[in-house]
This record gives sequence, structure tokens and C-alpha cells, in this order.
Amino acid sequence: MNNVKLAPLLLIFAEVAGKRSYTAAAKKLGISKSAASQQIKRLEEAIGQQLLIRNTRGVVLTAVGEALLIRSELLSEQLNMAFTEINSKKEQPCGHFKVSVPPFSEKEIVMPAIKQLCLEFPQLIPEVVVTEKWHDLIEHKLDAAIFGGDIKDCDYRALSIGKVSEIFCASPRYIAQHSSPKQIENLSAHQFIATAWHRKKLEIFDNQGTNKKLIAVKHCVKVNTLTTGLEAVLHDMGIALLPEFLVRTHFIDHGLLRVLPDIKGREWHFYFLHQYKGEKPLHISRFYQLYRHYFLKASTSTID
Repeated sequence: MNNVKLAPLLLIFAEVAGKRSYTAAAKKLGISKSAASQQIKRLEEAIGQQLLIRNTRGVVLTAVGEALLIRSELLSEQLNMAFTEINSKKEQPCGHFKVSVPPFSEKEIVMPAIKQLCLEFPQLIPEVVVTEKWHDLIEHKLDAAIFGGDIKDCDYRALSIGKVSEIFCASPRYIAQHSSPKQIENLSAHQFIATAWHRKKLEIFDNQGTNKKLIAVKHCVKVNTLTTGLEAVLHDMGIALLPEFLVRTHFIDHGLLRVLPDIKGREWHFYFLHQYKGEKPLHISRFYQLYRHYFLKASTSTID
């Protein structure tokens, strides 16, 4: 398979999949709707996988389509950035670039994004502030901030990055000693490790994010940081409801087990905050693209 010949098809796929619409993508690309449909069909035939499903509301991505979209979006962004750089008469970004990020994303998201940013803009000097708290951009002299949760009233611009769910987890030793709860109602009999935002009654949902319920739990430990909560679970102190990002590697090496796999906690929306009212500086736009790419890449990996 000549992958180079598939590149234009991937760019068309990125538009259709990103907009969830053949009509909107065709208008953006300046081609007909039927032409866009034919190109997607060619791509699916070339790779031997179905990528998109049409329904009455538009377009739905298959699991393969979701994975390919992340790669295709990055290809499209890099192509657009290449031409932007060529045509831009502005000087290369240089000097300090200060950004605040949440503490559980350094390994899989922040550092890969910062590394690529430095390769593209070698005169930048990034400063990364890791914090779980809201940091005002002006007060803390930040160029940008990544924030999860409900945003305070402010005049800053907020770009959506994506969402991440919380899942129940415990250590194998805790499960061996106390057994795993078979139903959500059994959770109240277990030791629960609560973060600062968990109440006596938890909001829980099925894996599709529907059928919301409130379940009472007994707090055995309460912590004010996610990393402390993770350590409490790893030390066999109970069951916790933690973000998927935080626990993924521990599931892979069997240091943690997922409890109640058919149930999740609430979804947390993450935003990229900046204070530019007009066109953003090139490196700000690029860091947003990179962070979002690695965020989506990490969040689409499922935990069984």
C-alpha cells in the first residue's frame, strides 16, 4: 500500500470526521458532498476498515475511525502550520512561554507536547507550572493554562480540549482482603478514598454517560490532590474514584484493578485558557493543537 497516496484522503477524512458531517466538510473543502463521500469510500477500501457510519443525525465514527481521526487531525494541523510558517512574515516565537497544567498529565500529554513545541520553535523557553488549582493568567503571568472542571467567570478565552471520566479502582491486595463489590449498592460497605470534591453521595453513570444515580459512600480517607489519592489506593487503603489518565499505567502493570467496570463517575471537561482576543501567537495555537492531540490520544485508550 502506497501510504503517500492516501494522505489527501486522510485530510478529507479529518474534515468529515471532525465536523461529523459530509455537507459541512464538503463546503469547507470546496468540493461536492458526493466527491467527499467517494474519497472516504476509497480510503475505507484501501485500509479494509469501515471508518464512518451515516445516520439521521449525521456521521458516527467507528472505533477505528476514532483512532484514525486523532492521527489525521495532527497531519492536517501540521500541514496547515507548515504553510502558515512559510507565508508568515512574523519572526519565529522566542523567549519565555509559561503554562500551567494539571498534575496527572505530565508523562503522556504535557512533556510530549512541550518536546514537539521546542523542536518546532527552538528559541522558546517553556516554563511548566503543575497545579490542581485555578491560576489566574494575569496574576501568575501565564501565557496559557490547562484547566479541568467548571471555569470561573472571567474574560479569558476557553478552547475545549476534551473530557475524561473517573473510574473505580482498588489494589489487588485490598480486593483479596475485602473482595470486589459486585453491585454499586455494595460500595457503601467498603472503605472509600475521597478527593476534596467528592461528597457523601457520588454521582455515577453507566459507561455511556447516562442513567445518572446518587450512591452513598463511607469516607475512610479524604485527600486534596489526585496523586495523594492514588498513593492511598496503591497502599491498599480502599476503593477510589479517579481519572482514567491517572490510573492507566497501573492497570497495565496490574498494580491496580478496575472495580465495578460497568460504572463510571462524572466526566470532567478540560479547557485551554488564553487571554488573546484576536489572532493568537503561533506558538500558543501550536501548543493547544499538540496538547489536545496527546490528550485525545491518551483518553481514547480504553481500560477493561
